[in-house]
Amino acid sequence: MSDTITISPARAWMVSLRLRTLPLALASIVTGSAIAGWQGHFRPVVALLALVTAAMLQILSNLANDYGDAVKGSDEKGRIGPMRGMQLGIISREQMKVALIIAITLSLLFGGILIAVACKQPADILGFLLLGVLSIIAAITYTVGTRPYGYMGLGDLSVLIFFGWLSVAGSYYLQTNAFHTIVMLPATACGLLAAAVLNINNLRDIDTDRLNGKNTLAVRLGPKRARYYHVALLSGAVACLALFSLLKTHTLAGWLFMLAVPALYMQARYVLHDTTPSGMRPMLEKTVKCTLLINVLFAAGLLIS
Repeated sequence: MSDTITISPARAWMVSLRLRTLPLALASIVTGSAIAGWQGHFRPVVALLALVTAAMLQILSNLANDYGDAVKGSDEKGRIGPMRGMQLGIISREQMKVALIIAITLSLLFGGILIAVACKQPADILGFLLLGVLSIIAAITYTVGTRPYGYMGLGDLSVLIFFGWLSVAGSYYLQTNAFHTIVMLPATACGLLAAAVLNINNLRDIDTDRLNGKNTLAVRLGPKRARYYHVALLSGAVACLALFSLLKTHTLAGWLFMLAVPALYMQARYVLHDTTPSGMRPMLEKTVKCTLLINVLFAAGLLIS
């Protein structure tokens, strides 16, 4: 424990930023951009701005999560996950508030530039401005406020919406200025995979979350059913991508994402058989990597086909 307590302020901030979670936000933008490119509408500047905006929103969410959990006492010493800066007293509430303001400002800045560059119609500008504000509110209120929705088991639904449907369909629309319902299949796959990452995090912290009144979906389901739920998330994501490829790509390259299925299977098997919260700790990073891998393979398959 002493090694953790003596970490430097710089290290404490790096832990709170959780940069290893960034692939989770970027994967959906890659997928949406790949679909746009597959249809001949790839816009590099728009895709880059979307990636930066998504990264800033992810960082905002990470910082807000640390702030909210620390204030409510959920990040206690007994939790299995990494010790946070606020939890250790290295980062004060005032410092984290300043960091949140900076993250919000940068999210608004890059989001505004993205909208200015990509949108042509007034309705699109207003629509994406509204979605941007909602994304910021969702990132903050997951754990912050008197009734944070993350404490009511609604985090998984939020992840499906913002990391799946809105990110993929939004990045696709910003480059094509069109919407097709078929895009919702890979968008749903991205959202389900992101929810799987959250579920692993919640399985890891299930005992301390229950004690602190953080009723995540994993807490509500219980450890056994939450593990079956995890398998359903992974299976559903693969099914969505497979259905898209079956209906649209009609080429062998469109099935390139299947190369990641063995890794997902091994993960699902591990989660079912290791029933300890501590066993989920190494799985968090592996789940993020699997999410990025299957999305990159899906994107590559589209571009090749």
